Amino acid sequence: MAQPLAFVLDVPETPGDQGSQDPSPYDESEVHDSFHQLIQEQSQWVAQEGLELQQREQEAPGSGQQTLPRPEGTQSTATLRILASMPSRTIGRSRGAIISQYYSRTVQLRRRSSRPLLGNFVLSARPSLRLYDLELDPTAREEEEKQSLLVKELQSLAVAQRDHMLRGMPLSLAEKRSLREKSRTPTGRWRGQRGSGGVCSCCGRLRYACVLALHSLGLVLLSGLQALTPWRYALKRIGGQFGSSVLSYFLFLKTLLAFNAVLLLLLVAFIMGPQVAFPPTLPGPAPVCTGLELLTGAGCFTHTVMFYGHYSNATLNQPCGSPLDGSQCTPRAGGLPYNMPLAYLYTVGAGFFITCITLVYSMAHSFGESYRVGSTSGIHAITVFCSWDYKVTQKRASRLQQDNIRTRLKELLAEWQLRQSPRSVCGRLRQAAALGLAWLLCLGTALGCAVAVHVFSEFLIQSPEAAGQEAALLVLPLVVGLLNLGAPYLCRVLAALEPHDSPVLEVYVAICRNLILKLAILGTLCYHWLGRRVAVLQGQCWEDFVGQELYRFLVMDFVLMLLDTLFGELVWRIISEKKLKRRRKPEFDIARNVLELIYGQTLTWLGVLFSPLLPAVQIIKLLLVFYVKKTSLLANCQAPRRPWLASHMSTVFLTLLCFPAFLGAAVFLCYAVWQVKPSSTCGPFRTLDSMYEAGRVWVRYLEAAGPRVSWLPWVHRYLVENTFFVFLVSALLLAVIYLNIQVVRGQRRVICLLKEQISNACILLLGSALPPGFPVHSRCHLSSCRFLLWGWRGKTKSS
Repeated sequence: MAQPLAFVLDVPETPGDQGSQDPSPYDESEVHDSFHQLIQEQSQWVAQEGLELQQREQEAPGSGQQTLPRPEGTQSTATLRILASMPSRTIGRSRGAIISQYYSRTVQLRRRSSRPLLGNFVLSARPSLRLYDLELDPTAREEEEKQSLLVKELQSLAVAQRDHMLRGMPLSLAEKRSLREKSRTPTGRWRGQRGSGGVCSCCGRLRYACVLALHSLGLVLLSGLQALTPWRYALKRIGGQFGSSVLSYFLFLKTLLAFNAVLLLLLVAFIMGPQVAFPPTLPGPAPVCTGLELLTGAGCFTHTVMFYGHYSNATLNQPCGSPLDGSQCTPRAGGLPYNMPLAYLYTVGAGFFITCITLVYSMAHSFGESYRVGSTSGIHAITVFCSWDYKVTQKRASRLQQDNIRTRLKELLAEWQLRQSPRSVCGRLRQAAALGLAWLLCLGTALGCAVAVHVFSEFLIQSPEAAGQEAALLVLPLVVGLLNLGAPYLCRVLAALEPHDSPVLEVYVAICRNLILKLAILGTLCYHWLGRRVAVLQGQCWEDFVGQELYRFLVMDFVLMLLDTLFGELVWRIISEKKLKRRRKPEFDIARNVLELIYGQTLTWLGVLFSPLLPAVQIIKLLLVFYVKKTSLLANCQAPRRPWLASHMSTVFLTLLCFPAFLGAAVFLCYAVWQVKPSSTCGPFRTLDSMYEAGRVWVRYLEAAGPRVSWLPWVHRYLVENTFFVFLVSALLLAVIYLNIQVVRGQRRVICLLKEQISNACILLLGSALPPGFPVHSRCHLSSCRFLLWGWRGKTKSS
């Protein structure tokens, strides 16, 4: 009977375990080894006691002797074996051992040296899992004595030390409360201090009251910060009613909001703030606002900090207007050395660098959460038995938790059913043919949309009379927005004809198709802005035009999103309920809505260099989108008919945001900084051949300033301009990534072997503990094995 247990808990002994010292609760090898030996001895003892009890029961009617009652806490031999396979914080140590250990600690912490030392007591390193006849058991009497001694020593400590020690004791809450109440008797430190002087006692009590007040205030502030977490209750409600797939969209929106907030903070602190403090002289009277500027970004918005042309090309403490000949202002003696061109260039670069680091860290963190080594995803027993939070007391919170657990169980069961029903060979061939045809049609649609955008943009360039009207500036954003709105619906119709087994695969395919469409349109627009518009707008401020164009695209995308939410979800729900007499509501299209977020964020990154205030516009848009989408989701949409577990969805969203979106925007801005000549009539780079030349001009100025700052030109020359340093950092980064991948692969391999060993040990344990004929699966998890054994033990007790 002990062989399966020895197989599970076969841990080698170490030479240092043979002493009389207590095994540490954090040393698993010592704890498991001592506990294994204990279980074997306890099993033999229980078997002997069982025989004695049976003999006493047989002799009782004849001799008139009373039988000793069996306590409720007594465990059987099989139960002791099961307890041996469940490590916890206090395994291998009885309650008396714990009290003895903390009594020794309090002796060391006593501050009064005049107090006589208490006797040394032998530390019990062996747990007592039986409780036969507590009055006759000497260990109970020893525990009471040790507890009384521990209470006395706790009373001799300061209140802060006493609370800290009680908090760290591995005892139950009831026992901790009992020790705390007993140690608060007036025979402790406070009475001793009263005899020496009342001033120290009052000061100590005042200090203790202040500490408690500060601690309570900190707890209140922490709870307030948790309550102030953006959309905390709304996200819980969405996750409980619609599942993790729909919740991933709103979590992704929250992540984009954080990215834009960090970027806007940098731009306001180092570009817009100094420029507002030292405004330049306007070249003419300010135009009158008509209200159309909210859609076009032109008019009175042109000569503001919102766009590139408003920023000066000199130090900000001297009154310098925008000269018509394009000459640069020279700073006067003793002026503020804040070079606006340099600040503009390096602030945008630093913002992109911080965004890149944050994005890569978020992607790595999300990867670790969703692809965690040894993850418990898919284990139904843990979801059923270990998901409920017993700290929840409010009715609304408990209802949300019930909805969340129910939705997660649906997702787990749906994922399990998909793995249990594979397709046949003919079904796979039909599916491959349908997928190929749908992909050809979707690629043709994306190519047609890109050609249509190019043709229409060329038509606008060749018609200057239409370009002169302010309302005509909205034509290209409107056409592009309609294409982005209509093409995904065509892809959705094609996806309905495809026989997808998994809803996860269906969402991924839709995301890929919409991403190809967005990339084709954005690539055409980037060529239109930096290729055609720069050549046409020679002698004008083309940077302002590009910034205003990106602002118009962002605003038009939001307007069309509102119209799509109104007519695509609300009106369709009303028609379905009133006219068609159906109770089925439309589902939330995750792929299309996520790609709309990525598209809007890409527009923001493309326009940061030409419109520094564009992240603020994106933040306002994201806030409105969240509340509009949440209201429409709760009122007009239903949960997915085919539930699915979106365990990797956040990682996929961040990956798409990083590589196609952020990387493309970074390439676009690098080309604009290094290759395109700035306008000669506006902006901080008006006298330079390229924006990057502002750094070289600053280096030459530092070299002429003196030897005190000679290290700054060296840093710029060898760390910024030198490509070898960039290649070296890239190589180190790739090496670290490769090593991490190899470590993760090795950990997965080891975990797979350990899971096989646990499965084999579980089978042996079940076969030895359960009666003959009980069904045992060949593949079972250790937690499921425990649940089966606990259920069988309850049946045997009840019978």
